[in-house]
Amino acid sequence: MAPPKSSTAKTPDPYRRTRRDHTTETAEDYVEAIDGILTEQGECRVVDLARHFAVSHVTVTRIVARLQEAALVVTERYRPIQLTEKGKKLATASRERHEIVYRFLLAIGIDAATAAIDAEGIEHHVSPRTLKRFGEIARAGQLT
Repeated sequence: MAPPKSSTAKTPDPYRRTRRDHTTETAEDYVEAIDGILTEQGECRVVDLARHFAVSHVTVTRIVARLQEAALVVTERYRPIQLTEKGKKLATASRERHEIVYRFLLAIGIDAATAAIDAEGIEHHVSPRTLKRFGEIARAGQLT
C-alpha cells in the first residue's frame, strides 16, 4: 500500500530516496563490475563490460563516458578502463552491501541462486539502518 499523499511541503517525499537510489544504481553496478574484471583479468575493456552485462558496445561506451564525467573511471580511446580512487571506494562499498544482502538472504533460507539474483537489486535500495540489521542477522545465521 502506498503512503498517503500529503499536501504539505514539510512532509518528506516518500519516493525521494528511491529516485536517488535509481540514479546511482548503474554507476554502482559498473564500478563493481570493472573492479571485479580488473581483479580477474588485470585489465577491463568495453568489450568485457558488454559481455558481463549482456549489452551493446555502444551502451557500455555511453555509460563509461558518464562514469568518467563523474570522476569514477579514467579511460582513453582504445585503452583499458581504470577506476579512480573515488571509483574504487564506490566499488568496495557496493560489493560490501551486495555481500551483506546476499548473506542475509541465505540466512533466512533463500537458495543461493535466488539470493544472488535478488541481492543484485536489493543492494541499491536498502537503507544503512536496514543494511546494518541484515548484517547482524547474516552473522548470526538466523532470524533473531
